[in-house]
Amino acid sequence: MKHPKRYLITSALPYANGPKHIGHLAGAYLPADIYVRYLRAKKEDVVYVCGSDEHGAAITIQAMKENTTPRAIVDKYHALLKSNMADLGISFDIYHRTSSPLHHETAQEFFTVLNNNGDLIQKETEQFYDEETKTFLADRYIIGTCPVCANDSAYGDQCEKCGTSLSPEQLINPRSTLSGNPPSKKSTTHWFLPLDKHEDFLREWILREHKDDWKVNVLGQCKSWMDLGLQPRAVTRDLDWGVPLPPDVLGGLGKVLYVWFDAPIGYISATKQWALDNNKDWKPYWQDKDTKLVHFIGKDNIVFHAIIFPVMLKLHGDILPDNVPSNEFMNLEGDKMSTSRGWSVEMDDYINDFVKKPTGAGGENGGDMMVDALRYYLTQIAHETKDSEFTWKGFQDAVNSELVAIFGNFVNRTFVLMHKLCKGKVPPLHLDILDDADKKMFEDIQNTKTKIESLIEGYKFRDALYEVIDLARKGNKYMQDKQPWIVAKYLDPQFAASNPPLGGGGAQQQIDNCLHVCLQLTANLAIFINPFLPFTAKKMCYLMKVVDKMLDWENAGKPKLVSVGYSLRAPELLFRKIEDEEVKEQVEKLKTKKLKMENTDKSQAPSESKNSPLGGGGAKPEIQFDDFAKIDLKVGTILAAEKVEKADKLLKLEVDLGFEKRTIVSGIALHFSPEDIVGKQVVVVINLAPRKMRGIESQGMILMAENKAGKLYFISPDTVIEAGSNVS
Repeated sequence: MKHPKRYLITSALPYANGPKHIGHLAGAYLPADIYVRYLRAKKEDVVYVCGSDEHGAAITIQAMKENTTPRAIVDKYHALLKSNMADLGISFDIYHRTSSPLHHETAQEFFTVLNNNGDLIQKETEQFYDEETKTFLADRYIIGTCPVCANDSAYGDQCEKCGTSLSPEQLINPRSTLSGNPPSKKSTTHWFLPLDKHEDFLREWILREHKDDWKVNVLGQCKSWMDLGLQPRAVTRDLDWGVPLPPDVLGGLGKVLYVWFDAPIGYISATKQWALDNNKDWKPYWQDKDTKLVHFIGKDNIVFHAIIFPVMLKLHGDILPDNVPSNEFMNLEGDKMSTSRGWSVEMDDYINDFVKKPTGAGGENGGDMMVDALRYYLTQIAHETKDSEFTWKGFQDAVNSELVAIFGNFVNRTFVLMHKLCKGKVPPLHLDILDDADKKMFEDIQNTKTKIESLIEGYKFRDALYEVIDLARKGNKYMQDKQPWIVAKYLDPQFAASNPPLGGGGAQQQIDNCLHVCLQLTANLAIFINPFLPFTAKKMCYLMKVVDKMLDWENAGKPKLVSVGYSLRAPELLFRKIEDEEVKEQVEKLKTKKLKMENTDKSQAPSESKNSPLGGGGAKPEIQFDDFAKIDLKVGTILAAEKVEKADKLLKLEVDLGFEKRTIVSGIALHFSPEDIVGKQVVVVINLAPRKMRGIESQGMILMAENKAGKLYFISPDTVIEAGSNVS
């Protein structure tokens, strides 16, 4: 599109059912904040909206866990999330909430428009029902045994232990969380959005119009969904907590809008509230085609923001998103980050341990410095195209080796030498002795500006940050080559008389030029780092005694940002080092939290059967034949096997199932060599939902036997039979 008149930027609404971890921060909020701060520096008309997602079964489940009401839960966690985001420098123009009357009104109006236009359909379906409590059960109100990992507390939409997406029908031995009884099925009528009717539009809009500017991971997931065939998706649910259907909708009594439908409308209601608060008109931001709408999301929200919500917007007459930059997952210390498993670093914990805790150097701004330290590392390891990993050692290395040793070191040395050699004032630039190194430094500043612009506007924030640090690295080399502290010795006539003569100009002139260039570079670094590390940029403005307006992007790349003869403040450290003891403390804290969570899970788990064989791990819960019949087992032949890179336990297998060949990732590498199992016939579970492991999509599971010592054995037919044969 041509240069937009205005920008509307959104970050995925976080569920107000508990604290959020730094993986969430890195996925949808920090990248959006970097982009928005850049746009503001360019003086664009930009509004950045977000808010708490306060409806859905996850809220009511949490209320049951904490023995309170859904309202109390959302009030508690909305306040926590809003505070955490502000503490970590996320600069929303408004942080709204979907429980507000304005949102309910907006969501009901949206439903009414689509319903009155005939864009929704009504269908009678069978839904799980708790006979004892007389309640229709949402996915999260049903738990059972996961068919993939045998976790007996998997939810009806996902197993929190192995991460597999599920449906209630896939659970083995399902039971209601309300009564503990097995659910029955009961007919109910709901409204549906017929996505299948819009597949042609979506293919044209996503796969043709945006094939060159959307991320590959977003395009790939959208294509996969459409290739599987889009189906009508329920818009309503039988729940007590949520946005009720408009009162004039026949048959809508007791039904609420499904949270996936209601939540993204929260962007619109948040914009409305922002407009009311600022005496603005909200409509151009959603209805004027000269508005650029960008949704920043995590991987698990791609389908909602790239397929479902665009269909809703199109039917409602609103603009479509220009881009949907999505990040992959961020792991933690070698494992998937998960609050429910105790393997996470909560934003609130980081704030309490590093931002609000008065430790180390930094004075009264020490906490702000630690906010920027986290922002720096999360951007440096940004999971923009593939999964990444947060480690406390990596955090320490990034801060100490880059922020302290490169960026902070350059700024500090510049100020120290300016005060020592130039009386604390910006020295003049002597054009008559300007050399190639000086000119190259000014060229590098201008080139860095151009690179950063292109990268940020292409949503490549990690690469853009690298350019800023690389410019500081070049500044350090420039200063080291110039060695003004050595040149200063020539100010002593006795030293000058007994040493080789200097090049062009006198000693003071050479010192002036070097430090003038370094100070102009420092001013530019403040502008460049501002979208990423806003507190650092403000501290640099303070040291240079300039107003924050200098951070406007129109000043970027300019060679004269600090005036000759202007007195600057004494040097102060921008960052402090992260000590080994702090890293050790955080790793131990993480392990302790996980162990505590595991012990809690064990104490709440059903007691082991008295008839369990000793040493055998116990029998799993009894199931019905119909449960077993859901599993599709077939004989497969291993055609090829290879080790998965950087995964000691995993083998990538190509398996012939007779009717097709599939890739299966199996954790058997410690027991079998790839070359020894080619040609082996195995039993394969073929109807498991695909699961990505180390970036490889595994399309099934090999059945194995394990003895008491932990050794694995293949379950194979006695004689070679045709691949694809049924196992029953």
